[in-house]
Amino acid sequence: MADVGVAATRRQVRHEVRARHEFRGMRTVEHFFTVPLDHFASSPDPETITVFAREYVSASHSEEEAAELPWLLFLQGGPGGRGNRFGSLGGWSKAAAKDFRILMLDQRGTGLSTPLDRNTLPLRGTAEQQASYLEHFRADSIVADAELIRGALGSGPWSIYGQSYGGFCALTYLSFAPEGLREVLITGGLAPLTGSADDVYRATFKRVAARNAEYFGWYPEDRATVERIARHLRNTPEFLPDGGPLTVERFQMAGAFLGGNTRVDSLHYLLEDAFIGSAGGSGLSDPFLEQMQGIVSRRSNPLYALMHESIYGQGGATDWSAWRVLREFPEFAPDADPLLLTGEMVYPWYFDQDPALRPLGEVAGLLAVKADWKPLYDVNQLAANTVPVAAAVYSDDIYVDRNLSLDTASAVHGLQVWETRDFHHDGIADDGEGIFARLLGMARAGT
Repeated sequence: MADVGVAATRRQVRHEVRARHEFRGMRTVEHFFTVPLDHFASSPDPETITVFAREYVSASHSEEEAAELPWLLFLQGGPGGRGNRFGSLGGWSKAAAKDFRILMLDQRGTGLSTPLDRNTLPLRGTAEQQASYLEHFRADSIVADAELIRGALGSGPWSIYGQSYGGFCALTYLSFAPEGLREVLITGGLAPLTGSADDVYRATFKRVAARNAEYFGWYPEDRATVERIARHLRNTPEFLPDGGPLTVERFQMAGAFLGGNTRVDSLHYLLEDAFIGSAGGSGLSDPFLEQMQGIVSRRSNPLYALMHESIYGQGGATDWSAWRVLREFPEFAPDADPLLLTGEMVYPWYFDQDPALRPLGEVAGLLAVKADWKPLYDVNQLAANTVPVAAAVYSDDIYVDRNLSLDTASAVHGLQVWETRDFHHDGIADDGEGIFARLLGMARAGT
């Protein structure tokens, strides 16, 4: 793999500021950067894309004071999630804005950064050409974008904060462009540095099963509701507002709620009014179907489904890893009794049952069998790391396995770990201010 830092510094980036706003105790600046699609190609006139980032600064700082603050780049979870749109500073952003200018990146392909979806991706040509295009939307390219942006802003080494997949990107940053980093904070995002995606799913299926048991211990009445919904869907066709079917396997995706402290109880609220009486008998209610569409549809973030397994791809095909590993866990089958809810796994049938993904099914299949993914991490560089790093590891995280996370932590020289059972994957939505302050203190104290 080409060195990200070298690749980024040999390119020129165009930077445009289009709008500034002030509201609810903060100022925002909208930045647009023109960067190469392929940072590692030798072409003197490469194809370019646009990358967007929004700057957030506390209005408690004067404009002159704010201009002197160091930058904190936030790397969002995903893949395929755009940067947060803050209505006001709160949680971790409130804590960070005391001492930083926050740069909220829309990672390439998301938000305002040359977005990709079922309408735009086919414009690239054949499925093979679309798959080739998507090779440039992984962590190595995101990091190269960040390094160009850092230079365009005139920043020295900056601080970065990676949540979930953003933590994966932070490890890539530490691997290939550590000279651009002052310090790194990671929450729920210590990626496995080696091994296959199969290892990830074997670990996370077990954690999701345990989380199901915990949830139904809290809400035993929901066990009967889940079984009633499953029986109904096996016998009665139901359709979501977008026209897509609600099948048992799509209903199992409601297990996305299980991945958080701030969201897990919302699963009970989803289930409590699932059924409604009508002239034709009892059926699924409109509010339930509306909420289920928000859970199962990838209309707003198709890159998540397309690229999810590729974030583990290094030198070999992922080959629909979660789908293959599922066979080792028959308790998660849609005909299992009792029915279990699933986590964030992506299966090939997504591209049949989700109307927003159907046009992308062929390209998804090509990505699944791609066997020559480039490395995303340099284990030797990480072993010799000198950048201060602090990471929160959530003991019962159903998305990023605790044991795999600790293996990674031990492979990064100087990385400070805070392991806790107090939070799940959405910890920064639970106590973002406290988590941010603790990790920043750890990184700077080296303890």
